[in-house]
Amino acid sequence: MGLALLAAAQLLSSCKKDFLDEDPKSLYTPQTVLTDSLGFEAAMGGLQSVVREQYTRSDEQGLLGMMQLGTDVAIPGQIQGAEIPYYNYNLLNSQDVAASVMWSWAYRTINNCNQIIQGAAAAPGTLRQGYKDRISGEARFYRAYAYNFLATLWGDVPLITQPVTTPRTDFTRTPIAEVNSLIISDLTAAIPNLYVASRAASGRITKGAAQQLLGEVYLRTNQPALAEAQLQAVVNGGQYSLIRARYGVKSTQPGDYFADMFIVGNQRRNQGNTELIWGIEQQLLVPGATTSAQQRRMWVPAYYNVNGMLLADSLGGRGIGRMRLSNWVDYRLYAAQDMRNSKYNLKRRFYYNNPAVPALYGRRVTGLTGSDTIFFITPYTTKWNQFDPTDTFGFGTIKDLTMMRLGETYLLLAEAQLNQNKLSEAATSINMLRTRAQAAQVTASQMTLDFILDERARELIGEEQRRLTLIRTGTLIDRVTRLNPAPVLGLTTKHLLLPIPQSTIDLNVGATLGQNPGY
Repeated sequence: MGLALLAAAQLLSSCKKDFLDEDPKSLYTPQTVLTDSLGFEAAMGGLQSVVREQYTRSDEQGLLGMMQLGTDVAIPGQIQGAEIPYYNYNLLNSQDVAASVMWSWAYRTINNCNQIIQGAAAAPGTLRQGYKDRISGEARFYRAYAYNFLATLWGDVPLITQPVTTPRTDFTRTPIAEVNSLIISDLTAAIPNLYVASRAASGRITKGAAQQLLGEVYLRTNQPALAEAQLQAVVNGGQYSLIRARYGVKSTQPGDYFADMFIVGNQRRNQGNTELIWGIEQQLLVPGATTSAQQRRMWVPAYYNVNGMLLADSLGGRGIGRMRLSNWVDYRLYAAQDMRNSKYNLKRRFYYNNPAVPALYGRRVTGLTGSDTIFFITPYTTKWNQFDPTDTFGFGTIKDLTMMRLGETYLLLAEAQLNQNKLSEAATSINMLRTRAQAAQVTASQMTLDFILDERARELIGEEQRRLTLIRTGTLIDRVTRLNPAPVLGLTTKHLLLPIPQSTIDLNVGATLGQNPGY
């Protein structure tokens, strides 16, 4: 009898008009989550995850090559696909996969930033104002970083400063001057509210990172005096110092202090790296801290395909050699005594290491012919060496990404000084790095943009996204033509900007988005 009454009650209630009204007991939206520090920290973790995808995405094999190939520092190795139009420019068009991936990454980053910035402005008064300013400052840094990336590679782009929560098809391109104004405004607002490095938690954005990015933006917008002021603040702020002595987990083993910075276990500030300004952290066997980053596969050659060679930690783990250093880098860039050219930093000599081939074991690998000299045995930077003995196939590179360090700050500072004709000061800035590298000192008369770009390659090979640097400085065509012409096809002035993805243009039916010239 009781069951019958219950069934009848349910039947009667189901006839009520409000029975199908939604009444969720919990709802995860920015409005409900961004009300306390736990919610903002969760949102920041999500934003950091999106930012990390810029150089850790593996779906499009060869994607990382777009930033190195077709410049002065790299030539093709075992090509995969996404990188091909970035040295054979004849194939670069509006359907390009790599440009589409990077465009999408930038706007996903920006939308996440906009949610945090808007949420911090609307957060209740129970949340400390200092915290709201700081979390908003971090988001403003990331938004400025993404827009600087877009402005450098695409020029005029849609400017979006509010979260996009419903489909939109009416975007238009904003003149680059307005985009630059937002970037500068974001960074100048962020800097006073960010922690200095000594107070910040590991992996978080600091005042120094925002100052360095602002210095780079001022250089790109031809404001060298303002750039110098920001970069001097980083150099002289007492928070960072160049690595000049052995340290860390392999300090008692053969090596040098420049190489120490790029060893797993040494890369972070709390691991002794006083030079690090911004690093994106990854960690083996930690949920959410491991990606499939392809840097090792791109840079380290497939030496294990040579008879008599085995995979080894000392050789960097398993690479594929999708690109190799250009002949200019291999043979003309470094002086012999430069520490950055040491065997611990640029691997040039290989020795047979397979005892199962006793006729070769221990001998130097020489005399290879054909494709071996390009794919299997070729000089390479050791900055991406990483080996997990439980995963010898090594699909991903599980090590931190060094996004900014003090070595680059001195290079940007020298560029700002050069652009003001402060040649002696520029030489002094460059000599900070050359002294650390035990390389010959340079003089004011040697200070040119070309020399500084050469020094950037010596210091930052494998770290900097070389395409960004050469496009920012307007030197891509000249340097490729002079230093790395052989493998590069079809490079013209139209390639100083990338194509806007055709899929984005086609979906934007409510307004004209427009395409960059020539595409």
